[in-house]
Amino acid sequence: MDKIVPGLAVLSIIAVAFALVALGWRSRLKRQSDVGSLPEVPAKLTPATAVVDGQYVATTTAGDWLDRIAAQGLGVRTNAEVSVHAEGVLFDRTGAGPLFIPRQSLSGSRQDSGITGKFVEKDGLVVVSWTLGSRELDTGFRTRRGADKQPLLEALQELISAAPQADADSGK
Repeated sequence: MDKIVPGLAVLSIIAVAFALVALGWRSRLKRQSDVGSLPEVPAKLTPATAVVDGQYVATTTAGDWLDRIAAQGLGVRTNAEVSVHAEGVLFDRTGAGPLFIPRQSLSGSRQDSGITGKFVEKDGLVVVSWTLGSRELDTGFRTRRGADKQPLLEALQELISAAPQADADSGK
């Protein structure tokens, strides 16, 4: 009997904590209701210039690595495979829908040491900057093998630098 009351008190505190977390997540979803629909994955993609296995960390508001985007499932950390195609970047996420970032939405890529909920060694994450509607976003990805990081960054930089030229050429 001496252990029942403290046990119930601890269980009550845990239940309240989970309820507050759920309330906060729901509030974040409501605040981010202006986040538009995710772009559709094209039916046919050109062969990938880079395919890397790793972990999709999260998508945040650009420049604010603590503001995780909860809408559209962008805040869910999952294992993923990222592939860079002429049409854009595809994050094929396990347990969540795919995230396709069209080439024209990409604005940059870089290495960083952290993004909401994940901090690693210096330059341990690949961060892709892009726009969705009027929002500027950063998406973090952690490669499974360190040797895969540089080829991924090179493929992203090549795609981003070629994007304006490809768009201008297609208009002729």
